Amino acid sequence: MDSFEQDGNGAAPDSLPPPPPVPPDVVPIKAEPEPAKKKVVRVPMARRGLGSKGQKITLLTNHFKVNVGSSDGHFFHYCVSLYYEDGRPVDGKGVGRKVIERVQETYGNELAGKDFAYDGEKSLFTVGALPNNKHEFTVVLEDVTSNRNNGNASPDVHDDSNGQDRKRIKRPYQSKTFKVEISFAAKIPMQAIQNALRGQESENSQEALRVLDIILRQHAAKQGCLLVRQSFFQNNPDNFTDIGGGVLGCRGFHSSFRASQGGLSLNIDVSTTMIIRPGPVVDFLLANQNARDPYSLDWTKAKRSLKNLRIKVSPSNQEYKITGLSEQLCKDQLFSLKQKSMKNDNGEVENLEITVYDYFVNHRNIQLRYSADLPCINVGKPKRPTYIPLELCSLVSLQRYTKALTTFQRASLVEKSRQKPQERMTVLSSALQRSNYGADPMLRSCGVSISTNFTQVEGRVLPAPRLKVGNGEDFFPRNGRWNFNNKKLVEPTKIERWAVVNFSARCDTNSLVRDLIRCGDMKGIRIDPPFDVFQESNQNRRCSPLVRVEKMFEDIQSKLPGAPQFLLCLLPDRKNSDLYGPWKKKNLSEFGIVTQCMAPTRVNDQYLTNLLLKINAKLGGLNSMLAIEQTPSIPVVSKVPTIILGMDVSHGSPGQSDIPSIAAVVSSRQWPLISRYRASVRTQSPKLEMIDSLFKKVSDKEDEGIMREVLLDFYTSSGKRKPDQIIIFRDGVSESQFNQVLNIELDQVIEACKFLDESWNPKFVVIVAQKNHHTKFFQQGSPDNVPPGTVIDNKICHPKNNDFYLCAHAGMIGTTRPTHYHVLLDQIGFSADDLQELVHSLSYVYQRSTTAISVVAPICYAHLAASQVGTFMKFEDTSETSSSHGGVTAPGAISVPQLPRLKENVCNSMFFC
Repeated sequence: MDSFEQDGNGAAPDSLPPPPPVPPDVVPIKAEPEPAKKKVVRVPMARRGLGSKGQKITLLTNHFKVNVGSSDGHFFHYCVSLYYEDGRPVDGKGVGRKVIERVQETYGNELAGKDFAYDGEKSLFTVGALPNNKHEFTVVLEDVTSNRNNGNASPDVHDDSNGQDRKRIKRPYQSKTFKVEISFAAKIPMQAIQNALRGQESENSQEALRVLDIILRQHAAKQGCLLVRQSFFQNNPDNFTDIGGGVLGCRGFHSSFRASQGGLSLNIDVSTTMIIRPGPVVDFLLANQNARDPYSLDWTKAKRSLKNLRIKVSPSNQEYKITGLSEQLCKDQLFSLKQKSMKNDNGEVENLEITVYDYFVNHRNIQLRYSADLPCINVGKPKRPTYIPLELCSLVSLQRYTKALTTFQRASLVEKSRQKPQERMTVLSSALQRSNYGADPMLRSCGVSISTNFTQVEGRVLPAPRLKVGNGEDFFPRNGRWNFNNKKLVEPTKIERWAVVNFSARCDTNSLVRDLIRCGDMKGIRIDPPFDVFQESNQNRRCSPLVRVEKMFEDIQSKLPGAPQFLLCLLPDRKNSDLYGPWKKKNLSEFGIVTQCMAPTRVNDQYLTNLLLKINAKLGGLNSMLAIEQTPSIPVVSKVPTIILGMDVSHGSPGQSDIPSIAAVVSSRQWPLISRYRASVRTQSPKLEMIDSLFKKVSDKEDEGIMREVLLDFYTSSGKRKPDQIIIFRDGVSESQFNQVLNIELDQVIEACKFLDESWNPKFVVIVAQKNHHTKFFQQGSPDNVPPGTVIDNKICHPKNNDFYLCAHAGMIGTTRPTHYHVLLDQIGFSADDLQELVHSLSYVYQRSTTAISVVAPICYAHLAASQVGTFMKFEDTSETSSSHGGVTAPGAISVPQLPRLKENVCNSMFFC
């Protein structure tokens, strides 16, 4: 597909005769701009063949075969519009399903008794057509819960006794009338599903599969589940596990239809999401802030974490959405109570100014134990607040928690949600039975039946590549692992000008240095005694992290004769030290010093050896390398200069809409090696998935993009050779974005190449790696995970596209998550075996560990580089300040702060290791 030669200015090569004269009655057609520039749109390539290398192994996978009985019918797609009685469109989510259910109950005959598949918003599908192209209905719902139309009530929100207030309470909850318009949008042949299975994908086939997925969602919604895309979570406390901070892990199931080589299958997997701990609001706040009692809560924080959550209020059990907190405490907060029994001289109802506390305790006779001295919950509108004492409010179950988890919450969630392969299989089988899809009227009307057996697939186990370590020794990894016991590193460095910096960590620095030098010697790294140990002074400990780092550097500069080669930094906290970001930024972008941080708890020889692996790689050494790299005999890659790139974009957590995303591109250097890398990192607009800085032309001669940096480094480090082959590994994009990677991102890469040299036409391979999918593999009748090196490229893979699953690593705990590789483009012409072998080998060149890793090293390095450089930009306690629920700004709405560039002497190092 070498269609990327840039067209010149569209001039024709030979001169043409003049055009014929235009007849007088011709209306000119508007010329399309420059048809010569018509771009070839690239689409993912088709599979060229299957791999054959490796030991065959029979596996089971969590795909269940689906038969579709009827293929001659049609899905009809209708557009749904909902309005209130006065013609205002309904914007609240959640009410749609209730309204459509009521339409079916009330108007079943006029709709020919059809079953609906409704997505809860604007789309509705039927099998076969409705009687008319447009239907209009009016339905009435009793008691629409207040989270959809919160807040026209005054503080007597749940009065069941007091007759005189009854009218005001009733107003927001009396029955509501809705107008519903259902109008024809499109017709989708069911045959499209069969076409997709034959590899003929189309708009129709994707839509038809979407309809089947919507049926699954609706099935779950009717059972009262929380829906998160294609995952469903039931309100069952057996599925909840406390992960701290008022957050629960909630276990549910993912379920979606997939077209594969073996036909249509239903992919079911265990899925976990985070929810807010249901129950009294005060209990959630105490856990969330780790506070002793309600009186020591930080109410500014509380307001942020409660906004938009739904509560039930006792004793009425009415449901509301929290809009804020009262300005004053419950005993001081006044509001106007209309006194119907008291009228003034003009016959107008008098208002009584009364505190919320007084109202509830004396007018409503509700005892309040502790709310008097706390703010009230506000469930009203900005202009018309509605206050409820804290202790009467309970959080409703199944409300998603979307803020970033702390390190401890994340660790707890992982630990509590992992399952061994056999346990997972049992859980999935029972989930499929319990879901009872066979009884779903919509699935039955499509003739869908689902097998209850796990699909059997053929896998192959690739042999581990041979590694080279020091003293010319060879080494064969066993079960995806190896170690450096009694071995030297393949290219050890010397550590000469260095020092230790201690930020008040409790530690015997002398014995630490002694042990480090001894372990280094065993691995072949010569470490001179450090120049000095800089201890933080006591008065600096209480300063802000930035100031602590500044002061430490003042101390270092005053005592060291010149910049050190390396600094070992001791931090007081094991995880997430707030000194880490400022320290790394200072070293890498201001001074160009390689640095290694550590928290000196539980230090032993194993720990120090692992630390030295990182230090050696950062200082330019190599710990181990592939034997085929040294000879060099890597198929395809060793023959001509080849650069390997790993690309990734990392975003803030779902609740953080204002944090720039960080794009990282990692690139191999010193061809024919594939074990040495460097990284370029840039910020871009929040939530933007495509990397926008690969090519950044700032003038006719200047390009400030990432690719130029990458290509020039490859050229200088590889003996003045330009790469003839560029292999791109891209992480973190979904199938819907493959075309953007192939057209938008690849175009930028090509432009950057052309900008450097117009006549240069390298060949490209583009491979996407996906980790967050739901396909798992199991060994039949064995409690173990699949062996490292297992590759699957048949049956459950795509009917047409070139994809395969690889489990390169040994899954030690839980169930192995395979990496799903999609080969979108291959202009080089790899055989299936060579390409799978290359990907497998790239899982063995990760310098930080002595194991095969689950995804190719360049992608892992891109993650590391993005997260390390991301700590340079300390956005004030982001996990708290960002609005949690749906506060998402449009991508690109804010100006993005730029990252500081790294100093020349470290920018080409493996600083991210």
